[in-house]
Amino acid sequence: MHNCFMLLSHHTKGIIEAGCDEAGRGCLAGPVFAAAVILAPDFKSSELNDSKKLNEKQRYKLRKLVEENALSWAVAQVSPEKIDEINILNASFLAMHRAIEKLKITPEALLIDGPRFNPYKQIPFHCIIKGDGKYLSIAAASILAKTYRDDFMKNAHKQFPVYGWDSNKGYPTISHKTAIYNHGQSPLHRKSFNYHLQLKLNFDKGV
Repeated sequence: MHNCFMLLSHHTKGIIEAGCDEAGRGCLAGPVFAAAVILAPDFKSSELNDSKKLNEKQRYKLRKLVEENALSWAVAQVSPEKIDEINILNASFLAMHRAIEKLKITPEALLIDGPRFNPYKQIPFHCIIKGDGKYLSIAAASILAKTYRDDFMKNAHKQFPVYGWDSNKGYPTISHKTAIYNHGQSPLHRKSFNYHLQLKLNFDKGV
């Protein structure tokens, strides 16, 4: 899939910007992942786009492109236990903070996908709704976060095959919710999501 136009290379010219995005916020199981990516000012790719608009093969191909060409990139995660402790929104921000912390170059500004962010140190940031479809660096971060999280869930599927994580990746599909209903939760399930899930399952089953 090629764009008829390329995503934007920068928000503010002449400064080092890191694009940040997360994956797995809406899942019932597994960590939330985030990535931070700094691209060279002259980096170009007409294929790079919001990871949700790409198929799996395209995402993994573009992950390689990003990893080989980014000035710096990092991926981090926050565990289901921590998600339950601080809530999923704060866990998403924490995952981004951890990814930024791991960058080999300190960014002068952060481009955040979405409407909100918890400030990281003193680095200025811009929250951009649907930013992964607007800026190359955020799109690159979305691809890394998504593919690394998919790798984690595919691997976790081997340990807990009843939930079908190789296909649903921990998202709340009917088959995943039914498996939780029938088998209970695994250690990788987010317990804070359980109450709402139980209500939904009871409603679906007419209880």
